[in-house]
Amino acid sequence: MASRQFLVFALGAAVLLLVSNGLFTVDQRERALLRQLGEIRGTDYSSGLHFKWPFLQTVLKFDGRVLTLDNQTENFLTLEKKNVKVDFFVKWRIANTAAYYRATGGDESVAQDRLAASINRSLRDEFASRTIQQALTARAEFTRALDQTATEIAESLGIEIVDVRIKRIDFPDDVRDKVYERMRAERTRVASELRAKGAEEAEKIRARADQVAQTTLADAYNSAERTRGDGDAKAADIYARAYGRDPEFYRFYRSLEAYRETMRDKQDVMVLEPDSEFFRYFKGSGAP
Repeated sequence: MASRQFLVFALGAAVLLLVSNGLFTVDQRERALLRQLGEIRGTDYSSGLHFKWPFLQTVLKFDGRVLTLDNQTENFLTLEKKNVKVDFFVKWRIANTAAYYRATGGDESVAQDRLAASINRSLRDEFASRTIQQALTARAEFTRALDQTATEIAESLGIEIVDVRIKRIDFPDDVRDKVYERMRAERTRVASELRAKGAEEAEKIRARADQVAQTTLADAYNSAERTRGDGDAKAADIYARAYGRDPEFYRFYRSLEAYRETMRDKQDVMVLEPDSEFFRYFKGSGAP
């Protein structure tokens, strides 16, 4: 009786062991790979419960989330043989589980190291072909080069590059001050050239404005003189016609005008003879 119970217990334990070893689960954050006698039998399982041959097949699981390669500061030489300090990061994840396993043995650090080494070589070549000043303004070109390099190495590692960026391009302290001083001198030179060009253009504009003003004033003066001459001619013609119609009245009118102009100021003093022709119309009828 006891032996039968033991047999049932042993059989149940064996069945439970077989079932438990024949099932595996995959989390949605994981990538799974099924091996049988060292050969890959299945990859990229969806999340949930799956079956395998007990003891014959084994399951390897890898992190399927976006991973970060945050590289330490590296020193690179520019075309001028000056050191620059560069920080960069790469966001990546497993895209092909089988290729990833064959390339790295499933070791995340191996993938990180190979990715970092490839990008470092690319950056070394990029900086070696540029001066320090060019390196300061070539962040976009560096990013494109890194993206191309990372994409190429990613195919061989079975991973997908989500993002790759340069965080910082900096210089050693002894170089930084010289670089900034050179940049300030260059900006000062450019500013001086722009000011000189602006002053030259201002003088040209001012000269053209003065020329236009003088021409306008001259034209206005000529027009005014012509208008004044026409008016004087018309006035003389009117005076001539008026004199021809009534000479005595014309003389009287001109004498009144002369009195008004002469005696405009009360402080004016004139010294004339009493019988002067100027006062002829103050003596009565004005007849000679």
